[in-house]
Amino acid sequence: MTAPFVTAVPLDGVAHGFFGRRGGVSAGELASLNCGLGSGDDPALIAENRRRVADAVLPGAMLTGLYQVHGNRCVIVDKNTDPTARPEADAHATRTPGVLLGILTADCVPVLLADREAGVVGAAHAGWKGALAGVTDATLDAMESLGASRTNIGAAIGPCIARASYEVDDSFVHRFVAHDPANERFFAAGKPGHAMFDIAAYVAARLAAAGVTRIAIGGQDTYAEANDYFSYRRACHKGENTYGRQLSVIGLE
Repeated sequence: MTAPFVTAVPLDGVAHGFFGRRGGVSAGELASLNCGLGSGDDPALIAENRRRVADAVLPGAMLTGLYQVHGNRCVIVDKNTDPTARPEADAHATRTPGVLLGILTADCVPVLLADREAGVVGAAHAGWKGALAGVTDATLDAMESLGASRTNIGAAIGPCIARASYEVDDSFVHRFVAHDPANERFFAAGKPGHAMFDIAAYVAARLAAAGVTRIAIGGQDTYAEANDYFSYRRACHKGENTYGRQLSVIGLE
C-alpha cells in the first residue's frame, strides 16, 4: 500500500511530502502510519512505516530524525551523519543529496523549506514554544550557512492544529503579545478567559518577517480530521493512552 501525502507549490521540483496517518501497518489508537519513535508502538512497525514514507518520496534516501524538544536549535546534516543519532534539536538542514530530513508532529507545525537553485533544504518542528523562540529563523540561518539565499527559499506549512481547534488561556495570549504586540492578530475571541490561536498564521508571519516571500499553508486541521491525522490534543481529550505522530520529509535527489 502506498502511503498518501500532500505537497506544496513553493517546494515544486524538490522531493518532499506531508504524510498523515493513512497507509501504514500500525494498529489500534496508533493506526496506521505511525512514525513516532516515542509513541510506544512496536519498533518494527514504526520502522516499516518510516520506510514507506522514504520510499514514497525519495527511494533509497537516508532518513534522518531529531529528538525534538520544543526549542530553536537547527543542526546541519551531511553524508557523515548517523541517521540513528537523533540529536536534541527541532530543525535540520542539508545540501547533501540522498538525505531525507524528517520532522514528527501531532498538532505542532511541520515546516519544510528549500532553495532549489542553491540545492539546500531544511525542515523544522514548530510547536508554540519553538515558534516563539525562533526555530524558523534558526533554520533559515543554517540554510544560508550552506549557501542558500532566503529570497530564493520557498516554505510550506503542513498539517497542524487549526485555530478553530486550538483554545488557549489568556496567560498564553499575554506571552505572545509581550513578545510583540502585533501578535494579538493571531488570536480570535473564545470563551471568557480564553482565545483561539492560529499557530499556522503565526509561523507564516515569522517566515515572512525573516524575508521568505513564497509561503504556503496547507490548511489541514490535525485535531478535527481524526481519520487523516494524529493529534496529541485530541488523544488527551478522548482519554487515549498514547498518540501517534505523522512525518513530514524533504530531501535532495
